[in-house]
Amino acid sequence: MKKIVECVPNFSEGRNRETIDAIAEAIRRTSGCTLLDVDPGASTNRTVYTFVGDPDSILEGALAAARVARARIDMRTHKGEHPRFGAMDVCPFIPVRGVSMADCVDIARTFAQRAAEALKVPFFLYEEAALQDYRRKLPDIRHGEYEGLAERLKDPRWQPDFGPAEFVPQWGATATGARMFLIAYNVNILGTANQAHRIALNLRETGRGNDQPGRLKEVKGMGWFVDEYNLAQVTVNLTNYRVTPIHRLFEEVGKEAAELKVGVAGSEIVGLVPLESILMAADYYIEKENLFIYEEDQKIRLAVERLGLNSVAPFEPDKKIIEYIVAEPPDEPLADLSLRGFIEEVAARSSTPGGGSVSAVLAALGAGLGAMVAKLTYGVRKFESVDAQMRAAIPPLHETTRSLIAMIDADTNAFNDYMEGVRMPSGTPAEKAARTERMQQGLKTAVNVPLQTMTIADSAWEALCDTARHGNPASRSDIQVGARALETGIWGAYQNVVINLEGITDDAFKAETLKLADAIADRARKKMQEVLDILETKRTS
Repeated sequence: MKKIVECVPNFSEGRNRETIDAIAEAIRRTSGCTLLDVDPGASTNRTVYTFVGDPDSILEGALAAARVARARIDMRTHKGEHPRFGAMDVCPFIPVRGVSMADCVDIARTFAQRAAEALKVPFFLYEEAALQDYRRKLPDIRHGEYEGLAERLKDPRWQPDFGPAEFVPQWGATATGARMFLIAYNVNILGTANQAHRIALNLRETGRGNDQPGRLKEVKGMGWFVDEYNLAQVTVNLTNYRVTPIHRLFEEVGKEAAELKVGVAGSEIVGLVPLESILMAADYYIEKENLFIYEEDQKIRLAVERLGLNSVAPFEPDKKIIEYIVAEPPDEPLADLSLRGFIEEVAARSSTPGGGSVSAVLAALGAGLGAMVAKLTYGVRKFESVDAQMRAAIPPLHETTRSLIAMIDADTNAFNDYMEGVRMPSGTPAEKAARTERMQQGLKTAVNVPLQTMTIADSAWEALCDTARHGNPASRSDIQVGARALETGIWGAYQNVVINLEGITDDAFKAETLKLADAIADRARKKMQEVLDILETKRTS
């Protein structure tokens, strides 16, 4: 899984296009970074940049942007409506995929140290990266803003975490930290700004004050009227969508609006959104309405419709969902071949693709036939009595099929590490030892890949048995072929495990691996026969 970190630096410049573009170009030029959005505001005199990358690249991108800001922004002449205390006012790092919050804390602290040393300016740590609890919240750090910073830096409690403990007039100070993905979300109200604000006060965490807190945690919000849309909005920041998800906010606004006798007319997501948050909404409505939806694109469509995300502007998943924006096509040359092309490639005068890839194909076809029969049975009127069984069987068969497709190329690539080891020099004892170690690691990879094929395929058996038991009897032969193909695919992968184990010198690894492979292969033989027996019993009963 590719590691993805998001960075959303806010710079105190929203009017000078040359400066705005120069910062954007610095991020774009950083290898491994993808600039997703540049959002300048003239009245706030502030620009928000959104970019993503792996942990190392995101750090370099933030440093590159900070260097441009140091050269081009002068806080002595800055005026704007948004609270601020520095040229690069705030620079949060957010985990998106394959990284933890702790990883982002490390990135933020490293960034603060390097930037403070290079630019000779003060940096404060906030949110999850904070070193003291009283500095955790951004408004506390930024209290007094730029105009009060010189005096505040004299207070020992407000010495910067990195950089000089003195006022740098051109720059001010920067807050950097790690936080959850912040979702900017608006719910449309067919009412007044006052009504929208009343709803926001009831829901946002701070409510109307300390004595009247709101109902929802990790929510900041207010109400306003948008002339462009000719409607009011409850506009919120969801600072932790796992605590208060999008759908919860939407549903609670609906309840509040009903009490005020005003209508809700959909909602909008401002900026980008994590895939997980949209799927959480879909799963909520699937459970609430007892729906049966298992494919990701259909789940997204359901969430978009239930939340009314197309109400004021089109919601385009490939432009709004962060994982889709940065997605790279899978490197699966074999799986992307036509069926004819794959067969001809197997038959060609080369060692790859070989039995391992063919085993993955067979297993995928076996699970796929089971998925086909279950899908063709579900929803048919005369088979309504087994809808529950088919709803349970379809997702694992569908997912097993998709997962096995990836193993077609994985098996062909499994020997890459081993072959790299073979090509290593072996002129000295040290070189021989390094070569042997690399080859042994490569052989373990060559074992683990077909073992993974076996494990994935093994997960389909219970669903395949249930499909044989309850599926359309007219599709009996499809299930029979599927069971045979699935078992043969597992058997073939097993043979690849066994033959590659022969060259491994780690006896403990060999024993543990063989024990697991034997168990899966034995189970496959028994479950295949169980499927065939079920079908035979149905045929003769």
